[in-house]
Amino acid sequence: MAKAPKNAISPSRAEDYPEWYQQVIRASDLAENSPVRGCMVIKPWGYRLWENMQRALDDMFKATGHQNAYFPLFIPMSFLEKEAEHVEGFAKECAVVTHHRLEPDPDGGLRPAGKLEEPLIVRPTSETIIGATYAKWVQSHRDLPILINQWANVVRWEMRTRMFLRTAEFLWQEGHTVHATSEEAIAETEQMIDVYADFAENWMAMPVIIGSKTADERFPGAVETLSIEAMMQDRKALQAGTSHFLGQNFSKAQEIVFQAENGEREYAWTTSWGVSTRLVGALIMSHSDDDGLVVPPRLAPSQVVILPIYRDESQRAAVLQYVERIKDELTAQQYAGSAVRVEVDDRDIRGGEKKWHHVKRGVPIRLEIGPKDIEKDAVFLGRRDQAKSVSMGRAELIAEISSLLEEMQQGLFDKARKLRDDHSRVITTESDFRDFFTSADPQDIHGGFAHCHFASEEELQPLLKELKVTIRCIPREDNDEAGVCFLTGKPAAKKAIFAKAY
Repeated sequence: MAKAPKNAISPSRAEDYPEWYQQVIRASDLAENSPVRGCMVIKPWGYRLWENMQRALDDMFKATGHQNAYFPLFIPMSFLEKEAEHVEGFAKECAVVTHHRLEPDPDGGLRPAGKLEEPLIVRPTSETIIGATYAKWVQSHRDLPILINQWANVVRWEMRTRMFLRTAEFLWQEGHTVHATSEEAIAETEQMIDVYADFAENWMAMPVIIGSKTADERFPGAVETLSIEAMMQDRKALQAGTSHFLGQNFSKAQEIVFQAENGEREYAWTTSWGVSTRLVGALIMSHSDDDGLVVPPRLAPSQVVILPIYRDESQRAAVLQYVERIKDELTAQQYAGSAVRVEVDDRDIRGGEKKWHHVKRGVPIRLEIGPKDIEKDAVFLGRRDQAKSVSMGRAELIAEISSLLEEMQQGLFDKARKLRDDHSRVITTESDFRDFFTSADPQDIHGGFAHCHFASEEELQPLLKELKVTIRCIPREDNDEAGVCFLTGKPAAKKAIFAKAY
């Protein structure tokens, strides 16, 4: 009997997907748990990945006319109370500051003192505090639109946490805009979900479906929420970004009023939109394998790592000289609008250990270079998306590095899209729906994406709760054909995506 291949990550995806996910984070040195319950320490490799995401998204935001600003971490409780639906949606997740100092406790240690006149909420999202600021900025139609984004941290007191996917504190960006008309605000909402889809597909190599959330899944206080939904390798859905048309709800709560061109006083129309470090979790679960992290080249902290190989000091000088030449030649090349990112690893550790260090971290291309390679004016090249390594001439490598990286980027997208297509079904009956999300095989329990017409969200709830399935979105594309509800047989205008989800 042939031996099963040995992998760097244990357990494998097939054996225990949730634990595999945690082990990939550990092995790739992305993050670790902190002393604070539910919070994480993002380590340099993980933060460099997040910085690359930030940089690409920030450029996209600015290209659409947005500017960055920063607003307070603390929100007076009375601000949240002004928008009833909003506070109801976030109340259970709020961290609350009630005192402003510490003092010695007679029994030892410290105790809170100096009770605040009004409790402060540690920012779970910023619609209310930003809205209060905008109310001062907006007086006339000439002050509009306001197009602002902030990069910040937020706190949502989650009971069950998982690194990157759901933590008590996480990093994100949140855009908040103000408009004179509903048409402008709706156009902004749609534009920003398209920006997120563009980033997900062209930078993360992660195919997504754009759609509207149903009333039960909508952002608290929003008139409409658009989302991008992606399928992970275990066939669960992950919401990777949202854009909200808030109507005039927050303007009325915060008194964002302007004088229109006709002289009338009107409430403004607002939007908000955001993505977070959850995208790192999405990237892990979209592409990584049983040897560790796999990073799309456009986002990789290092796109190429060079591993010098030599036996003694006499060989070392010649090898490092050749390595530096190749590094300079590679960094002179452009990929995705930037110089190719190259790292040289000359640590004094065993070659096999060094190689697997970078495999587990997901570096797209590894170059091993020793005296024999120098004699041939070549390198020994390994790709993270392929098992075997090959010899390649130096000149050929330099000429083809950009196309190699783009081939890998496209290959990851195509593989992820095939997974989604292979596990998506149009379902028209309750029995087929149950079968899709129920299986005796533990690896088939998540089903995938079920495309179903439905008539009433309320009537579906008992079945969805039983199967632990949610309505992910009502897709924007290819959804014009009316049908009948898969559960009740009633007429239904649209299909929705149903899936188990993170």
